[in-house]
Amino acid sequence: MLFTQSERDDNESRQYPGRQRSLGADNMRDLAYLKLLSREYPNIRAAASDIINLQAICGLPKGTEYFFSDLHGEHEAFIYLLRSSSGIIREKIRETFGHIISEEDEVRLANLIYYPEKMINQIKQANEYTEDWQKTAVYRLVQICREVSSKYTRSKVRKKMPKEFSGVIDELLYVDNTDDNKTEYYSELINTLIDVRVADSFIVVICSLIRSLTIDNLHILGDIFDRGPRPDIILEELMHFHDVDIQWGNHDVSWMGAATGNRACICNVLRMALGYNGFDVLEDGYGINLRPLSMFAERVYRDDPCTCFLPQILDKNIYDAVDPKLAAKMHKAIAVLQYKEEGQIIKRHPEYGMEERILLSAIRYDRGTVTIDGKEYPMRDMNFPTVDPKDPYAFTPEEADIMERLERAFMNCEKLQQHMKFLLAKGSLYKVYNNNLLYHGCVPLNKDGTFKEVEIYGKQYKGKALYDILDNYVRKGFVAVDKAEREKGRDMMWYIWLNENSPLFGKDKMATFERYFLAEKETHKEVKNPYYDMLENEEVLDRILREFGLEPEGAHIINGHVPVKSKDGESPLKCGGKLLVIDGGFSRAYQKETGIAGNTLIYNSYGLILAAHDPFESTEAAIEKESDIHSESRMVKWVPERKCVGDTDIGRELKEKIKDLEKLLNAYYSGAIAEKFTR
Repeated sequence: MLFTQSERDDNESRQYPGRQRSLGADNMRDLAYLKLLSREYPNIRAAASDIINLQAICGLPKGTEYFFSDLHGEHEAFIYLLRSSSGIIREKIRETFGHIISEEDEVRLANLIYYPEKMINQIKQANEYTEDWQKTAVYRLVQICREVSSKYTRSKVRKKMPKEFSGVIDELLYVDNTDDNKTEYYSELINTLIDVRVADSFIVVICSLIRSLTIDNLHILGDIFDRGPRPDIILEELMHFHDVDIQWGNHDVSWMGAATGNRACICNVLRMALGYNGFDVLEDGYGINLRPLSMFAERVYRDDPCTCFLPQILDKNIYDAVDPKLAAKMHKAIAVLQYKEEGQIIKRHPEYGMEERILLSAIRYDRGTVTIDGKEYPMRDMNFPTVDPKDPYAFTPEEADIMERLERAFMNCEKLQQHMKFLLAKGSLYKVYNNNLLYHGCVPLNKDGTFKEVEIYGKQYKGKALYDILDNYVRKGFVAVDKAEREKGRDMMWYIWLNENSPLFGKDKMATFERYFLAEKETHKEVKNPYYDMLENEEVLDRILREFGLEPEGAHIINGHVPVKSKDGESPLKCGGKLLVIDGGFSRAYQKETGIAGNTLIYNSYGLILAAHDPFESTEAAIEKESDIHSESRMVKWVPERKCVGDTDIGRELKEKIKDLEKLLNAYYSGAIAEKFTR
């Protein structure tokens, strides 16, 4: 609190040591800090002005947060939902214009906001880009922009404005339409935009601003990569988003490991991509040269149908259609290379506890069987021309050359390295934000619900500490100066991908070998960590929340990784809404299981809303057919009092700053710090 006037008068009459005591400072550091702060706020007026502004901001409605999970490379569906704010922009259009415009015009206006360049081009081709159309479009867009900007300060809106047309947008947003003196001014602004032929550029800019203002914070709960055609396009979109954080998924960490040159991770991401016909992301997205691998596979497996390795065709490969038979051969070739690389890592790191997964040496090549968990099974495929039964993990010279080429390709791909730097800068294994705990997978537990202790390079970790050390080693894999630590970090990314103690995997094994080579379904089963049996156990969930520094009352865990089978009646809300699993099946591979095509969790000033989405056909179809994606929203949690900025993590930071500024004001009033002269 500020001093009263009598206290100020009393303080001003004292000598310097007394002034220190009047500030409540125990030593010189408090005064030194305030002197540093005074450089930014050189006088009473500057400090008081910012206190007023910050107090006002704390009273504004909380910004809207969006949560997406398990995007799996489905770039078109994700970008559409991001640009449409999962249907919220359409709702804003309906609220703003009511029955003034038709539903058809609502959809056209919505798609104009989502994809302004494409819509303008279509309208021009249809010879509908008239002066009247331009005036109407600008007017309607300004109205929507006013609506979505209403919860922000004018200064924040200005900061979000693109420099181009910022002055015009500012005038149009804050003009008083009831003021007759400004009516003509308002009209002239719009007319001049059209007269000088920049209306289309203005429309693109204001559409971008509308999208930016609708979503305040964006949270991605992992697995940007895998299965879908273009995760690289998703990352490009995210890199241009104003406020995003990413909780890495197991597929993301596998790609991160590949980017550092970890060969097992390289083989894994190639195997996953080839298994889903994902040539576009490899060749067109990142320019990974697969020709050496294809030539090798074609020669070595020439007479092998590779039936177990035929790709699942989720998407047509539009850039370089590959014959499925060749894709199957490449798929098998990279799988064998992966098992060799993984065998070498497991031998290099006995502390990983994965000796039972060294399976190439468990094969009886003379009998055509493999022994797993003490039981012998017949192999579906015994054609291993590059495997030496006496030394199954040794590479042939040609295999070694292919691995060297692939390692160089991943490490020297500028675009991939840029994307990985972005994931490092914006990502982590978990995040605590606004009373929510965000992570992709699980917190490894024992069967009794206690935190499982896991050994990482000779030391024991559990709960939050396990997350922290794994996060640390991911970063070491990229930046550690010590070569041994950097190699540990790179191998740890492979560990995170598939070890049973990894919070991003959470199963007893990765049964890819069994699914390829064994017919017995019992061997395909991957047993989940006890965590997944305790999602309705409030005591366990409260323990997890406290472990990460949250009081359970009013807090939530937001989780991805495991698709929720909505079609079977499974609810994404667990334990009365204390935990939310928001993997709704963005990946087409999972949509038969989930019955929907993804979820969006929305956290606005009124509470939590979960939106479930129907499958998305394509961007072109949405524009040409003038259709909008169908989503169903339901309120998950309604807050009795509308949340303000002051109730958020940012609000707490602002309040701390206000306290510091109040101390600075007191220092000015007491004379402990002199105001600086400014003109």
